[in-house]
Amino acid sequence: MALKRRNKVESGFAMSSMTDIIFLLLLFFVISSTMTTPNDIKINLPQSGAKTATEPVVARVSIDKEGQYFLAAGKNQAYQVQPELLEQEILTIIAQDTTTFLALYADQDIAYKEVVRVLDIANKNKLKLVIATSAQTQEDNAAN
Repeated sequence: MALKRRNKVESGFAMSSMTDIIFLLLLFFVISSTMTTPNDIKINLPQSGAKTATEPVVARVSIDKEGQYFLAAGKNQAYQVQPELLEQEILTIIAQDTTTFLALYADQDIAYKEVVRVLDIANKNKLKLVIATSAQTQEDNAAN
């Protein structure tokens, strides 16, 4: 009886473990590439004398303690406006520059209806509105 030795080495390898490693590497590179932004690349840009970005014009509506309305566009001096003509004046400013938004500076002691009037004008004309407030002090926090 002839006995054969079974010391043959298998010449194949498990492809599933190699597939797992390739999948993990692919997943790593996909995730890491989404985390980088183009701002990470340092580029020395040429200089230009022209302004490329225009600053939006701010139409400032101010309401004082007496309920008087004041309007200013950009860095221009504020002028008094009658409440009935406020919307018309704001639309005149906006017609000059479509990037204009409204900033409301209202005295804390005025009637709420005065603020609502400006809110209604902004809402009706689909304007961006910012309401200006002052920072709260520690004394104010303690009182509340």
